[in-house]
Amino acid sequence: VQLQASGGGLVQAGGSLRLSCTASGLTFSSAAMGWFRQAPGKEREFVAALSRGHGSTYYADSVKGRFTISADNARNTVYLQMNSLKPEDTAVYYCAARGGVGPSTSIFTDETRYDYWGQGTQVTVSS
Repeated sequence: VQLQASGGGLVQAGGSLRLSCTASGLTFSSAAMGWFRQAPGKEREFVAALSRGHGSTYYADSVKGRFTISADNARNTVYLQMNSLKPEDTAVYYCAARGGVGPSTSIFTDETRYDYWGQGTQVTVSS
């Protein structure tokens, strides 16, 4: 399984970015997907999650209303649309996947529940 994340960059506060994460080697439509981030000197934290089956979403309070997680099953890609960015959103963003078989609506916010991780993409928000 491979996860390839992209879309990071430098943006001014109030701006937007869209991160992408393309998965291979797993049944994407059945996989739970998540985005996490790690700021310098801090532990990695949960940002957003998409349930298995991709019917439900969940967000950290710090990004609720500003970030949107979505998936394109035809492209095996999960997105994180980030609007109204703040300097405190500066971090390396990681996508994660947990494979599965059969119907389920499980959703995971705990990073230990994810089996596969992308390489990370840097997001820097200037004030």
